[in-house]
Amino acid sequence: MNRKIRSASRSLDRSVLSCALAGCMLLAAPAFAQSTAGAIRGQVMADSAPATDARVTATNLATGLTRSVQTTASGNYNLAGLPPGTYRIDVTANGQTSSQNVTLAVGQTATLNLGVGGVAETAPTGEATDLDAVVVTAQALVETKTSEIATYVSQRQIEALPQNSRNFLAFADTVPGMQFISSPNGSESQLRSGAQGSSNINVFIDGVGQKNYVTPGGITGQDDSRGNPFPQSAIGEYKVITSNYKAEYDQISSAAVTAVTRSGTNEFEGSFFWDRTSEDWRQPTVIEEKRGFKSEEVTEQYGATFGGPIIQDMLHFFMSYEAKDFVVPRNIMPPTVFDPSVLPPELSSIYGGDSVPFNQDLYFGKLSLTLGESHLVDLSIRYRDEDSISPGADISAPGFATNFVNDETRVDLRYQFSSMNWLNDAHLTFEEAAYNPSPVTAGPGFRYTIVDPNNPANLRLGVLNVGGGPTFQDKGQKGVALQNDLTFFGWEGHTLKMGFKYKQVDLNAFQQNPPYPQYFFDVNESLDQPYRIEFTAPSADRAPFVESKNKQFGIYIQDDWEVNDKLTLNLGLRWDYEESPSFEDYAVDPGVVAALRGWDNIRNTDYDVEDYISNGSNRDSFKDAWQPRVGFSYDLFADQRHVIFGGAGRAYDRNLFDLIAREYYAGSFASYAIDFDTELHPCDPAENSNCIPFDPALLTPEGIAEYVDANPRLGGEVTLLRNDLKTPYSDQFSIGMRNVVPMLGHDWNTSVAISHIRSRDGIYFRLGNRWDDGRYYEIPGATWGGQPWGQAIPGYGSLILGDNGIKYNLNSLLISADKPFTEESRWGVNLAYTYSDAEENRSNAAETGENFVGDYPVIPDQMLLSTGVPKHRLVLSGIFDLGWDVTFSSKLVLATHRPRDATNCNDAPDSNQCFFDPYVPEGTVGFKQFDAALEKRWNTGTDLALKVRADVLNVFNWRNWNQFEGWRGGAGEPRNPAFRSRNGDEILLPTRTFKLSFGLDW
Repeated sequence: MNRKIRSASRSLDRSVLSCALAGCMLLAAPAFAQSTAGAIRGQVMADSAPATDARVTATNLATGLTRSVQTTASGNYNLAGLPPGTYRIDVTANGQTSSQNVTLAVGQTATLNLGVGGVAETAPTGEATDLDAVVVTAQALVETKTSEIATYVSQRQIEALPQNSRNFLAFADTVPGMQFISSPNGSESQLRSGAQGSSNINVFIDGVGQKNYVTPGGITGQDDSRGNPFPQSAIGEYKVITSNYKAEYDQISSAAVTAVTRSGTNEFEGSFFWDRTSEDWRQPTVIEEKRGFKSEEVTEQYGATFGGPIIQDMLHFFMSYEAKDFVVPRNIMPPTVFDPSVLPPELSSIYGGDSVPFNQDLYFGKLSLTLGESHLVDLSIRYRDEDSISPGADISAPGFATNFVNDETRVDLRYQFSSMNWLNDAHLTFEEAAYNPSPVTAGPGFRYTIVDPNNPANLRLGVLNVGGGPTFQDKGQKGVALQNDLTFFGWEGHTLKMGFKYKQVDLNAFQQNPPYPQYFFDVNESLDQPYRIEFTAPSADRAPFVESKNKQFGIYIQDDWEVNDKLTLNLGLRWDYEESPSFEDYAVDPGVVAALRGWDNIRNTDYDVEDYISNGSNRDSFKDAWQPRVGFSYDLFADQRHVIFGGAGRAYDRNLFDLIAREYYAGSFASYAIDFDTELHPCDPAENSNCIPFDPALLTPEGIAEYVDANPRLGGEVTLLRNDLKTPYSDQFSIGMRNVVPMLGHDWNTSVAISHIRSRDGIYFRLGNRWDDGRYYEIPGATWGGQPWGQAIPGYGSLILGDNGIKYNLNSLLISADKPFTEESRWGVNLAYTYSDAEENRSNAAETGENFVGDYPVIPDQMLLSTGVPKHRLVLSGIFDLGWDVTFSSKLVLATHRPRDATNCNDAPDSNQCFFDPYVPEGTVGFKQFDAALEKRWNTGTDLALKVRADVLNVFNWRNWNQFEGWRGGAGEPRNPAFRSRNGDEILLPTRTFKLSFGLDW
């Protein structure tokens, strides 16, 4: 099962790499990347007066890294560029010293006021600790004076909370406004925020964005994958910012996830884990209960880490490996409106249970070199190797599946230089990612259908697919980047940050859908004669591959201004620019241009085709991506316990290359659709040139080839993008308040925020065909049905136009309460509640990535309920140390029903006036799941510790139904009494599942 279709290897330009490496190492201007490094700042007091000449030193207790600064005339200090971890803070002033231990989170800017000579400090003092000693106590610093809507996910949560996938992003749903979603068949997992889709997030690992430039998913490797983007054991902790991030964050319009990887320490440490579950350890699904047996399922995950010193306090290493070996169950079942007994036994017997494999290997390695206080160098390498057979649609036979290959390599060389008032953080990176789905069966596909009784105008409703699948793609990205960020904290009350990123990345795309002929049969008519055949043939003089050597450039400046001890202002401005030669230099084929300009159907229609015809010189890169980002925080009593915060800003994302490339590869293959005049699927040769008498020879490859030779086409379907295409963006506004509230004998960190996000200019595609008088609908006055699909460009296929137009609106209430886990209290609880009022103008655009609007001539301005976004969502999680080295953890998720896509003809005057109208299924709770985990550790009296863990997912075996009746009824008919009610047995997984884990730590 290693049928990999890979991109042709393209050699890396060594001169470019060498120059970039030299530039990275020799940059004169120092810089700072706020996205992962943290900062501790505050004021030092000596004998009740500001310490004007104190020295503050932070020492990382695990690695020995140190940073020192002198206080200013007012006693203020700023220790910047600190990797997250536990530090000893030493203060020396007037011959007196004090020390305390604190823990700093990823990307955190914390305020810590210090004192010597009997002056009380604003935070409890930890026990001073030598580097070789055990840290007895370390205060966890809390960041309250920020305008961002941000939440931290700690390493303790990642290690302890119950989970199934070992995808570190799964814990992001403990953050208000976030959802980690697995598809019903489990074939992919997505992280999304608010009303926008998963493609609009960005994940920054050690300060480097992991953006997927080609296919959906937000980050590379997450399109059509149940795999993980990064080994969880290599992640230290991360921060989730759902709104109003600062100017250093790029290529994003919804949420930012910024994570830091683990590093080696002065102690040799390692771990091993293995966990397993199978069909014997889970409850059956409803479908399995009815058929009397469970599909085979095996889930095994295993891996190891190892790290330590090469040179004490100077050079450290860390390595991680994780693997997945799955046998994934799937159900093959007909639509609820279809009786499978009408099929012959050789076809009806295909329905039932099946299983498909999934395999993934993830590798990560890191070297960290510390040279004194001024120099830190990190080199990290990640490699991903993944193969999977997609479960496919519920009506697809095993052979109709697709083999997905996801391979990825990333390298990050980081150099950090620090001085008294400056800090440099530069990255030189390399990336290569490949996404290559191909059919499992090399041969024609056979699609069995019926006329959809709930939507006769749609004609076809699939009931079973056998033979060869319809997907063949080869897409990926490869490139190098240099990013350099600058901070200056020598100006009293100000932290100035600025930086740039330059990236050269080669994008490639190939797509032939379908690669083999697809034959359509109506089971109520004939299983021997198809009523339709769809296939593709290469277009003459047109290479099917498209490549684009894109160049990206971004620059920003940010000032975090502490106006006084209460008010902090965050003022930032960012600008991004990208050159995409495949779009800007593209020239429409002269034959297509002549056909379009001579096409009478579009002379008097609702668009000007000249706006879409590119001659290779009338397109420019988008240059208006200016992004002001401002925010504030106001500490009511200057004690960090009650802070009002808010902000406003704009953030530009980018257009996926897969959408841009459609203009090119859509014409690389001529698409043929042959119709045969049958009783249930009539066609008229006088009106449809594709309607011909049935010829049995067309059931053979030779017959298809003869038809193509006899019916040559200048080209297939034509896709054209608007010449002044824009980049999608979102405008974000928020206001809220953070409080530190004493409760149950401990301080709780709470936050309440109101957020409004308006997203605009998402790409969508529409049908450019028109009837002979320029109208879109066949019946004058109609607003639904009768689209001119058969009215193709003379000599070519249909015309598809790409425009900006998809938009989202989101109003949300975000509430969180967190009592962090500490060794002293031995428990921690986190609550996250989200209220969402979400809408979009293209139903299913965010949830499924649907961006085609064929039912209307242009995307409507009306806003619809956003599918996939529940109005209410609550996540409650907790970690409890029960003593005897036993830890219990749990997680509860409750959500109302998510809106579903639907067409409304029932409330229309007639069937020609239908419209999209999403609905919410009946019932209050749409999703509920309670997970629990219990872990026992044994200290063997040596450096080796043993642990055994049991996770129970969906403890109460709650059934989260996923099939509901969306048909309201036809025009003028009584409302369908079953509307909004459950109409199928599909549930969202998992059922109650027991998972056993075994681990070793040393």
